[in-house]
Amino acid sequence: MLAQIVLFDGFDPLDALGPYEVLFAGGLFTDGDLKVELVTAEGPRDVPSGTPPLSVRATARLSPERADLIVVPGAAGRIDAPDDSELAQRVDSIAHHLERALASELPGLLRDAVERPDTTVATVCAGSLMLAVTGLITGRHATTHHTWNRDGLARLAEHGVTPVEARVVDDGDLVSASGVVSGVDLGLHLLERFHGPRVARAAEKLLGHDRQGLVWRAEGPEPHTV
Repeated sequence: MLAQIVLFDGFDPLDALGPYEVLFAGGLFTDGDLKVELVTAEGPRDVPSGTPPLSVRATARLSPERADLIVVPGAAGRIDAPDDSELAQRVDSIAHHLERALASELPGLLRDAVERPDTTVATVCAGSLMLAVTGLITGRHATTHHTWNRDGLARLAEHGVTPVEARVVDDGDLVSASGVVSGVDLGLHLLERFHGPRVARAAEKLLGHDRQGLVWRAEGPEPHTV
């Protein structure tokens, strides 16, 4: 199994490296059956994060035809004011980083990934909004960080996505996590889904982390209002 973690200029380091470390640990506990790569739309390069001067080296190109799992992080930077404000145009703002990523080859590659029946796409924080604004997850259930750039969940709804206020949302071949640190919980959930609870628990113990919150799915009866 191959997992690819997408990097782009201005990415949030923990959004990407939290799932990376969990999945890397999964590779250890599966005797190499799970492999994980850091990738970009352009190929191998040093990628500046949104928390300078930190950069991370991507070793391969995003390849939907090769990957079984693709994880899309959000961006880091100044918390954005409304889209038409001067702040949103700053080169160190989250909105600017996402706008640059969406102007690259990345959306086309993500479209290929979403359309492949055997590929699972996962997101952390504003990664789900990148998919939403490009129309790739219309009609799906997803979550995102709820505070940045107005209300993140409302922005998902504006783009035809059904927002869910949960730490991790599993909508089949689309799995999303809410904000930053929840990417670790996302990674553990994915590890359990693909390789079982024993492997996931082994990674959880190795990392010294206990998962938080339920994984939301569109299953079971609707709860009564209380």
